[in-house]
Amino acid sequence: MSLDLLDDGIRHKTPPRSWFRSNGTTRLAAAWFKLAAASASCIALAGCAGPLSALDPAGPHAASVARLWWVMLLGAAAILLLVMALLLRAFVTSGRTRASARLWLLGGGVLFPIATLGALLAYALVSGERLLAHPGRPEVARVDVLARQWRWEASYRLADGTSARSVGTLHIPAGVPVDLHVASADVIHGFWIPRLGGKIDAVPGHVNVIRLTADAPGTYQGVCAEFCGSGHAGMDMAVVAHPPGEYAAALARLAAGLPVAPRTEAAP
Repeated sequence: MSLDLLDDGIRHKTPPRSWFRSNGTTRLAAAWFKLAAASASCIALAGCAGPLSALDPAGPHAASVARLWWVMLLGAAAILLLVMALLLRAFVTSGRTRASARLWLLGGGVLFPIATLGALLAYALVSGERLLAHPGRPEVARVDVLARQWRWEASYRLADGTSARSVGTLHIPAGVPVDLHVASADVIHGFWIPRLGGKIDAVPGHVNVIRLTADAPGTYQGVCAEFCGSGHAGMDMAVVAHPPGEYAAALARLAAGLPVAPRTEAAP
């Protein structure tokens, strides 16, 4: 079909305006639709909080991920509203529009997607750059994490040259950037602490580094985010963020083989 024929169809084959005149039935349907949309929104927003919610950040890196998610959601909603408005206009004008088919195809099908997707890509690249573990920050702590079917093992280096180890629980200082050097002893796993940052793969024979920061002391939940076998569902972890002044003492207890009491206060 040529563009001229498509243009002719846009101008002359749209339904009459009488199709869209409101009456009691359509107003009632619209009211029910608004109520259903509001209810669905409340239910959806209720899932934005919780121990495994990436939309309830507890650190600057997680906040950057959540902000990007909201920007993409609002951008997608704005695009949807614009498309629906243009579609409604095409129906209610009842053939009086003289917009060219070339304008619709080039403007709406080429220029508009390039502009919107380009803006989202630029924002995502800038946000992602802030999440990288750039070297050269002396105040960054380090924890080595080894994934194994089906548990997480963490190793710590103490100031006196000794080391400590924990299984199923990661200990980090609050308010201090922490570089987690993540590897795997068997298959590929997905390391993810939703409230502290993004995901990173644990790959056999390779070390990936992710930088996380907890804003305040507390206990945060993490999971394996990639299917790794029959025990995948139970491969979770607890991340305990200690006040900076208590972190060295917690590692010393680990090195001595003594238990470290979990922080029972709720993470903000």
